[in-house]
Amino acid sequence: MIGEFKRFDMARKPNRQWRVLSPVTWLLSYPKAISHRAKVNKDGMPKWLKPPYFLLCNHNSFMDFMILTKAIFPKRANYVVAIDGYIGREWLLRAVGGICNRKFTKSINLVRNMLSARDNGDIVALFPEARYSLCGTTAVLPHSLGKMVRKMNVPVVTLIMHGHHINSPFWNTGNRKVKPVESEISLLLTQQETQELTPEEINARIVKAFQYDEYAWQKERNILVKDKTRAEGLHKVLYQCPACHVEYKMSSEKSELRCDSCGKIWEMGEDGQLSAKAGETEFSHIPLWYEWERANVRKEVESCAYSQDMEVRVESLPNSKGFVVFKDMATLTHNMDGFKLSGIYENEAFNLVWQPTSMHSCHIEYDYMGRGDCVDLNTTDDTFYLFPTGNAFAITKIALATEELFRHCTQTVKAVE
Repeated sequence: MIGEFKRFDMARKPNRQWRVLSPVTWLLSYPKAISHRAKVNKDGMPKWLKPPYFLLCNHNSFMDFMILTKAIFPKRANYVVAIDGYIGREWLLRAVGGICNRKFTKSINLVRNMLSARDNGDIVALFPEARYSLCGTTAVLPHSLGKMVRKMNVPVVTLIMHGHHINSPFWNTGNRKVKPVESEISLLLTQQETQELTPEEINARIVKAFQYDEYAWQKERNILVKDKTRAEGLHKVLYQCPACHVEYKMSSEKSELRCDSCGKIWEMGEDGQLSAKAGETEFSHIPLWYEWERANVRKEVESCAYSQDMEVRVESLPNSKGFVVFKDMATLTHNMDGFKLSGIYENEAFNLVWQPTSMHSCHIEYDYMGRGDCVDLNTTDDTFYLFPTGNAFAITKIALATEELFRHCTQTVKAVE
């Protein structure tokens, strides 16, 4: 534990959403849903199904919360929300049923609070990907999800939303006025099935239900984004050039993506597809480029060659009052042994370690609150936002490496056993 701060009370039981605030959530959500002509397909929801149930949602933008509200109307819910959502408004988040969590940590308090919310007879809503999708496809889901479903012992419902990433991609948030957006809310597992199936079988069903591709959806529906700056920020996700294979030299401006090492340029069309200005178009589909980068990271991990060291600026979030800015720079190491953060706070040295098998993924932010790209790493009582200096890095690669290290190391452990 770094610093003498009052820590966020993660053990405090969640409230039922105050009834007086339910109309407020509707008033905040419906204008957005109407402006994007949001369609919610409820064909997969039996009319007999009533709360409590466990609602699993995919995650692409802030609009997800608004469409979720429309999808469950007029029911109320408890939502799992990351701690930075509570900054300056803890009372409000608790009043509307928020359940606080520090991302990618194993928290018994989270489990207890979700079970407590279930016992109130309402919907418990979780975004299991735990961060906005980087390129509009499914993020890695936690293996513990199947066990949580069994503990909840209520029906499981999925809400899969489409168009939100196209409207406001994580790498360039805003409003591109995409319409209509679509979603499907469906019963995935009955209460009986949650107890009859193994956690592995439950996970397999959830993974299958969570398969989505925003750019394929856009192309199939011929939805055009005419925003002239539609490619700006894409280089944060597509950080490696497929022509010359150089990393960290990609840039973007208006509708173009460029490699500043070899000079190759790609145009992002209004349909979301890429085309090279000259020569071969290696990847016209953005998710394929992203998965190619993952494959390259996987090779580094499997050959035990993956390693990064960087100087980082540190801001911590021990509670909902706001960030604590460290005066001294720290060092972040990410390699086959996981993450190590070393530095000094108030003249005292600290060393924090996250083993590769302890995190199936990590949370990253692009230009977080205008302060730069960052990785955020969590302990049970603190959250550290780490802003690397210089240009020789890509937080996207760090996220991919975290996932590949987890996969590699857990497979190695199983092989030994």
